[in-house]
Amino acid sequence: MNILTIPVTAFAQNCSLIWCEATREAAIVDPGGDADKIITAVAAENVRVTQILLTHGHLDHVGAAAELAQHYGVPLVGPHPEDRFWLDALPAQSRMFGLAECAPLTPDRWLAEGESVTVGEMQLDVLHCPGHTPGHIVFVNRAANTLISGDVIFKGGVGRTDFPRGDHQALINAIRTKLLPLGDDVTFWPGHGPCSTLGHERLTNPFLQDEPAVW
Repeated sequence: MNILTIPVTAFAQNCSLIWCEATREAAIVDPGGDADKIITAVAAENVRVTQILLTHGHLDHVGAAAELAQHYGVPLVGPHPEDRFWLDALPAQSRMFGLAECAPLTPDRWLAEGESVTVGEMQLDVLHCPGHTPGHIVFVNRAANTLISGDVIFKGGVGRTDFPRGDHQALINAIRTKLLPLGDDVTFWPGHGPCSTLGHERLTNPFLQDEPAVW
């Protein structure tokens, strides 16, 4: 699986362009904004976008989703339906951050635990990992030992849970029971900051130790 990280917006959010080398079919994951920048990056890689994938409903991850779906004529896929209220509240999220208004968004396909999506010859399995938001999902390419984690886990950190319906314990449980068992050699690409491996985070991430640091 090929992955290109495209940092977008003032939130330095990692939009990911992923594609299948064999077919050149691609998906854009979490396009938080700066649609023109994303379109330019896609053109430079000479790939064909077939879908937009969303890990969760926060504005900084979906701000350009509708525009790009219309531009490429492709479906919006994800997140889990528990994040419907976040997508319905996109105008309010826009006002809260002083940004141009983003209209409410309804995906063409919701995703749930155990489902999968295909991009060319690649299969991405869906895991439901609530906590940062109740409907947060992650995408796992088991063949490539790769995980697109959104805002569940970061290098040295985990997602915020001080938003409506956030749940820190649910987040930690999801990481411990769903992500870490995937294996220490799995590389994850987070929604912000650099990538890391699950093994490195299992050993060093303060939130995953028996007595986590208080920041």
